[in-house]
Amino acid sequence: MVSRKNLRWKIDEVKTSLGTFKGLEISVGRLYVEDWEEPMGPTPFPSITDLRDWDRKLLSRYRPFYMPFCDLCCLCTFGKCDLTGNKRGACGIDMATQQSRIVLLAACIGVSAHAGHARHLLEHLKEYYGEDTPLDVAMNTDLEAPNTRLVCGVRPRTIGDLEDVLDYVETQIVHLVSSCHTGQEGDNIDFESKVFHAGMLDHVAMEVADIVQIASLDLPKGDPEAPMTQIGFGTIDKSKPVIMVIGHNVLPSVDIIDYLMERNLFGEVEVGGLCCTAIDMTRYNNKMAKIIGPISWQMRFIRSGIPDLIVVDEQCIRVDVVQQAQKIGAPVIATNEKSCLGLPDRTHADPKEIVEELAEGKVPGVLILDPKKVGEVAVEAVLRIAPKRRGFKTLTREEVQEAAKRCRGCLECVRACPNTLPIQEAVKAASQGDFSKLAALYDLCVGCARCEHACPEGFPIISFMNRAAEEKIADERFNIRVGRGAVQDVEIREVGRSIVLGEIPGILALVGCANYPRGGVEVARLAEEFLKRRYIVVATGCAAMSIAMVKNEEGETLYERYPGIFDAGGLLNIGSCVSNSHISGAAIKIASIFAKRPLRANYEEIADYIYNRVGAVGVAWGAMSQKAASIAAGFWRLGVPVIVGPHGSKYRRMLLGRKEREEDWYVYDARTGRRVYVGPVPEHLFYAAETLEEAMVMVAKLCMRPNDTSKGRAIKLTHYIDLHKRYYGTLPEDLPLYVRRESDIPFTMRSEILKVLKAAGWEEGKIETPDPTLLERLIRRRA
Repeated sequence: MVSRKNLRWKIDEVKTSLGTFKGLEISVGRLYVEDWEEPMGPTPFPSITDLRDWDRKLLSRYRPFYMPFCDLCCLCTFGKCDLTGNKRGACGIDMATQQSRIVLLAACIGVSAHAGHARHLLEHLKEYYGEDTPLDVAMNTDLEAPNTRLVCGVRPRTIGDLEDVLDYVETQIVHLVSSCHTGQEGDNIDFESKVFHAGMLDHVAMEVADIVQIASLDLPKGDPEAPMTQIGFGTIDKSKPVIMVIGHNVLPSVDIIDYLMERNLFGEVEVGGLCCTAIDMTRYNNKMAKIIGPISWQMRFIRSGIPDLIVVDEQCIRVDVVQQAQKIGAPVIATNEKSCLGLPDRTHADPKEIVEELAEGKVPGVLILDPKKVGEVAVEAVLRIAPKRRGFKTLTREEVQEAAKRCRGCLECVRACPNTLPIQEAVKAASQGDFSKLAALYDLCVGCARCEHACPEGFPIISFMNRAAEEKIADERFNIRVGRGAVQDVEIREVGRSIVLGEIPGILALVGCANYPRGGVEVARLAEEFLKRRYIVVATGCAAMSIAMVKNEEGETLYERYPGIFDAGGLLNIGSCVSNSHISGAAIKIASIFAKRPLRANYEEIADYIYNRVGAVGVAWGAMSQKAASIAAGFWRLGVPVIVGPHGSKYRRMLLGRKEREEDWYVYDARTGRRVYVGPVPEHLFYAAETLEEAMVMVAKLCMRPNDTSKGRAIKLTHYIDLHKRYYGTLPEDLPLYVRRESDIPFTMRSEILKVLKAAGWEEGKIETPDPTLLERLIRRRA
């Protein structure tokens, strides 16, 4: 698609058979020139119901299992309505439908956040670089926007071509939100279908956001050898002025870096980031920018007293950041209309006036909606503020010990902690001069500060932890590969066959937030386990950061030990939250490039291919946000299972298969049209694991697909059985459901497994190996 906007013709006078026209002006809002030879598929720009049948096929296998937080509905003035048992609310809604409605609302918030982010990037970067900026987003790649092509049926060539794509996403969000109004949708499965729709839209919105910034800001273009950069407290030189940036929209950070470079201030000011802004600004300039850590580190870094000035953009910011910053005497610059934080709008003020206000402490912060002005003000202000803060001191160990003596032993801190950490025990030990227990909590704390609000003594417990772990913090420096962006087309061609046939046992996507049950080290353990087993491991956002924060005995992180290629044993930092679209994009590319399935607006067929053939699993071990919910939903519609940690159960429902229901696990054999039993693969679509060990076993299990060859299934069963025996001490009880014939059995386990299968009454050939599909229209010959 090539488009041009605002075409206008002015004609002084023209004579036609209809008459004479003077001063004629003709305006065309957008002119399209089609340059894509592939025929249009069945569902371009799909509405809420266009893919409803596909959703219901999945949801008939993976029935929602609800875990209500609340038995009441309070969304209208008829309420509160008690929905326990078989009761219905005043509008007629029941418990299952209400829970699905809440899930949809969460997904709509998530996709809205990414769509708003994409819109801001698109409008700003069009203004600065022009709408004709070409979409050069990955090396050795022709399929530059797989989600957009699949969903919308258009082939964007420039960033301006993406405007209609975002218009579509935004329109669909309005329809989805409206369905949540009282007296609208009344069926829980139709709500769940709408959740899938929101997820699909989210992957389109994320793709728009990332390819726009890649193309305009010249971020890495699918580079498997993207450079290393550093992450951790220890990367920040505290002797220099320090700007701390938080959020997900990189534009203000880009302009801070540009201003420093323009003024020859390279190395004079430290720019450190948290959350996805940090990842994206190191994609932009890995020499100037530094990653401090994931979202959960916001409070601990502010409390450290290191930042002299804090810049926030959008999403996942502590909304009390201004109040927290005031405790250390650091002003805040808010840069996005979605997060104004009650600060005075100084967008149109003279930069020198703003700098004066911030440097002299006349205001706690300001709102500036012009990224260029943010760059100037942030740098000039921090150069004046930093010398005045040199004398700032945080709590000493002696002060912590003295304060800790006031601990009442009430356990309110422990009850408030989402992970029930032994905070009181650690504080009591500190009162006796033993800081080791407080230091031990440092890596486990998610930084929510609920313990502080619960404490009747008002202890700044996070500050206590910082002081106790000060030696560790000083040395906290790790290497992480810069976010590379998309997977190249050529990489897909090289590994597509091995993935589809099961010879590469699976793709593990580690994504999501940092609400971990036992610290980020678990994400690194998960990554290492499957890297050793020659899975492809891809990561984004906070999970990508957490993977970097573990070293081996030689002092190397996983990024230093494993290559950044999309192949067996490769570890890829794809990028920030919006880069998750490249993970779904890689699955789409396998169907399009390797299998040569028609891509254009052909969602059902591509999703059917991925579901039955591509052994991919997502793990969001610390999932917290509504964005994480919508990201997961986009994978579900493509047939990719997602595992979350124990806190993920708070999303209120799982999508669980019932492996004992044989009738749920039939597919069509596209070669003959027969319906055949293929076993429960994959068993679940959305699953909350209680422990990391349970998650590891489930990852191996959920990578199995109906299309696996005997060699591929044997490889996958080897990993499933080995992990199950390691963590549960036994062979899996459900092995008979996954062994189709004797050639599927791993050779080294053959006698042991055959004995178990025969005892269970297993029959060879009952589970078939067809050309699998859930879609009747893909049957090539009828039985």
